[in-house]
Amino acid sequence: MASLENKIDFAVIMVVNNANPNGDPLNGNRPRVNYDGLGEISDVCIKRKIRDRLVEAGKSIFVQSDDNRQDDYVSLRARAEGELKALMKDEERFREEACKKWIDVRAFGQVFAFKGSEQGVSIGIRGPVSIHSAFSVAPVDVSSIQITKSVSSDGDGKKKSSDTMGMKHRVDHGVYVFYGSINPQLATKTGFSAEDANDIKGALINLFQNDASSARPEGSMEVYKVYWWEHNSRNGQYSSAKVHRSLQVSLKSDVTEPKDIGDYDIQIHTLGDLEPEIIEGR
Repeated sequence: MASLENKIDFAVIMVVNNANPNGDPLNGNRPRVNYDGLGEISDVCIKRKIRDRLVEAGKSIFVQSDDNRQDDYVSLRARAEGELKALMKDEERFREEACKKWIDVRAFGQVFAFKGSEQGVSIGIRGPVSIHSAFSVAPVDVSSIQITKSVSSDGDGKKKSSDTMGMKHRVDHGVYVFYGSINPQLATKTGFSAEDANDIKGALINLFQNDASSARPEGSMEVYKVYWWEHNSRNGQYSSAKVHRSLQVSLKSDVTEPKDIGDYDIQIHTLGDLEPEIIEGR
């Protein structure tokens, strides 16, 4: 399959209502917020969701979550050694086969470094798909509630009390935006194809499908729109920074406390002959 020939840029607008889009484990799992009060979703979190959507689409993934595991391997090391152990001493063949086998490796790249392994493998692969962290357009309000558990976790079950305390946190409302790019030069090295790019686009459109949890109830997070710019050359007509800046999302001038997507002004500024495909989220 031929590798991707032309550069691609993309952007995604997401709406969050009464959900924890990405908890910070170093801060009691509160939603991530930067020093300016803007909500943040890490690029690692976004890539995890993309991988999960690709698994559901029947694609082979290397970095699998326990909830969406496709095989019986319990670790990345076990998966790498189980599938490609015979090639670990031949770095070029290992890279080639790893990229052929797993779409997330040829998309995002991967570092195969397993300390103490028999082969002593340490192989790095750079992927063509880069994704920024998502940030909210306006500062977000984080609500916290205390919860209790009123059933016995152990013992004979005769004594029950609401003495197990915990906390839940949520973003009341936020509109988040993130950007990304696909580099044809690196696509050539990993074999990332135009078909793979379409798979990534499909994953972005369905980013929160089958992603509900206690912290993210069904319907509390949605992809509003995906913007997809396909350039006509390997280097692109414009830099990624200029393409990303052409999408501007801001609060309407008369809104001080946004409550829904209608409180935001979304504009696309024309960049000559480069027009984005605009897709509604699902």
